[in-house]
Amino acid sequence: MVMERLNSNLYLQNCYIMKENERLRKKAQVLNQENQALLSELKQKLSKANNNSKGKNSANTIPDLNLSSTSNPNP
Repeated sequence: MVMERLNSNLYLQNCYIMKENERLRKKAQVLNQENQALLSELKQKLSKANNNSKGKNSANTIPDLNLSSTSNPNP
């Protein structure tokens, strides 16, 4: 009887751990997608900044990372 109770408790703990693991896996997937989107946006902004600084002394210019079609020019 004690072994059955222990087994039941371990089974329930295992179910909880698997459910939590799945929740964390989904959260990690969403965070990874957000990270990839932000990285892509950063690369686009850096590319625009580099294209805008051609012909100028780019060593003395700082790229404006606020350049974006999604940003509001009048905050």
